[in-house]
Amino acid sequence: MMKTIIKFSTLFLTILFVACNDNNKHEIAMKYKTEFIFPKGDKITNNNFTGTAWLQMLVNNDSTYSTTIGNVTFEPGARTNWHKHPGGQILLVTDGTGFYQEKGKPAQLIRKGDVVKIPPDTEHWHGAGPSNSLTHIAISPNTDKGSVVWLQPVTDGEYSKIK
Repeated sequence: MMKTIIKFSTLFLTILFVACNDNNKHEIAMKYKTEFIFPKGDKITNNNFTGTAWLQMLVNNDSTYSTTIGNVTFEPGARTNWHKHPGGQILLVTDGTGFYQEKGKPAQLIRKGDVVKIPPDTEHWHGAGPSNSLTHIAISPNTDKGSVVWLQPVTDGEYSKIK
């Protein structure tokens, strides 16, 4: 009788271990698939960003669609300068957490799954939090109204006030 209980217990623990291990592999595989939907792209080397960020253009502007779409990845602390888009902008957050702020308003926490609709000519910035990375799809529609207007950097003092 005792041998049967031990065999049953060993079998049960083995099945439980395998099930948990397979579930963990599935979670890791799903995380990998969602974090790398699009390539990270090239490191941004212009003065319109503070910190390290990468850009992979997905759709370049043309006369048919009048839209640009790019995948932007920010390391912790990285952010855009203040800027505005004559045709507005839409951000689709695909990974991580960060912030979006319109001039004169408090910063808003943004995280994976959030959609931010930025009205035309609204001065704003967006980027990663101080200790988290952020990846978003940046859609700039109505480019026939003009391209992005880059303004001054978000100062360390302004950035330190985000909560």
